[in-house]
Amino acid sequence: MNCGCVRNCDCFQTVLHIFQIDEWKHDVTRSNDMRSFSVPQRSLFFLALIVVMMAGQRPVAAAPIPKDPHVERAAARSLEYLAREQRRQGYWEANSGQYRVAMTALCGIALLTEGSTTTRGKYARNVSRAVDFLLDTAQPNGLIGYVDDYHYTYGHGFSMLFLSEVFGEEEDEERRKQIKVVLEKAVRFSGEAQTTRGGWGYVSARDGNDFDEGSTCVTQVQGLRACRNAGISVPREVIDRAKQYIHDCLSNDGGVQYSIRGGGPRAPITAAAVASLYSAGDYGESDDVRKMLEYCKSNIWPQGGAIKANGFGHWHYLHYYYAQVMYRDVELWPKYFGELKQVLIATQNADGSWQDAQVGNIYVTAINATILQIDRGYLPTYQR
Repeated sequence: MNCGCVRNCDCFQTVLHIFQIDEWKHDVTRSNDMRSFSVPQRSLFFLALIVVMMAGQRPVAAAPIPKDPHVERAAARSLEYLAREQRRQGYWEANSGQYRVAMTALCGIALLTEGSTTTRGKYARNVSRAVDFLLDTAQPNGLIGYVDDYHYTYGHGFSMLFLSEVFGEEEDEERRKQIKVVLEKAVRFSGEAQTTRGGWGYVSARDGNDFDEGSTCVTQVQGLRACRNAGISVPREVIDRAKQYIHDCLSNDGGVQYSIRGGGPRAPITAAAVASLYSAGDYGESDDVRKMLEYCKSNIWPQGGAIKANGFGHWHYLHYYYAQVMYRDVELWPKYFGELKQVLIATQNADGSWQDAQVGNIYVTAINATILQIDRGYLPTYQR
């Protein structure tokens, strides 16, 4: 429901004041929709909002944001490509049939970002099949994925994010219950998989001899935050230990190292770390995030030249996370995205995909499609 705007609407703010629930105020006023609410919460909230509107509150209309037809066309083509590439069983896969769980979650997220759900929208059937596939991969110990996948924490983290976003919109009561059980077990698995230093590795601490590194840590933090947004209980100590891990990986210049064991500061992981700390509730208040943001500005954009150059490697991964960071900067986002979209549009293949020799076209197309649609505001994880 949207009476001309959301965050600045007098009616909306009045109802928030009536409820006086701090967590709702914090999360909802950063949102453009209500996906972080459960179905009963949304019903109660909307009822109160209607009452306030009928009582005479007048909304303040927000200025519409013009859409770039080139961006819209590129996003649409990328989603059509992903829809065509989905397997009959509901999954997507990377090169050589790898990373089915991670690819399915990332592609599902891209389709959700367009506005589709399991029951509504152009890609409802694709989303629904992806949900079914991931639910089928859930293990008794809570892992969403396969134990013989030597990078299973990526898929586990992205799946928590995707299924949490689906959970708030799922209308089938039985499947909603199933998703909730899977997410509750997934949260427990993540907590148990955490290393002694507070990070995560490619597999659990037990399976990986307590090895950890930055990129897998990021996927867990964002996935856990999405679960919390969906109403799933997440132990605070798990997040606090993860934040401490990122702090311990921080170099003097503000860059985040590959691992707590070293590896040197890396721009892609630093951008991802900022995005994950935003997800953990630190929007620049801490010294750590401020240092990382300065590092990103110097090494990625605007000074780093990392939009037109790919000196760091992992270009698409870098901008998937840095776009999440920059989108929250209302002043800088138009300029950053203005430059980024030119590269994305110019490098898109005729079939709607983007090229990636290492992981595969499915991977980079899913994350680029998400970047191009991030300002649609459908998913709480990516909202301002």
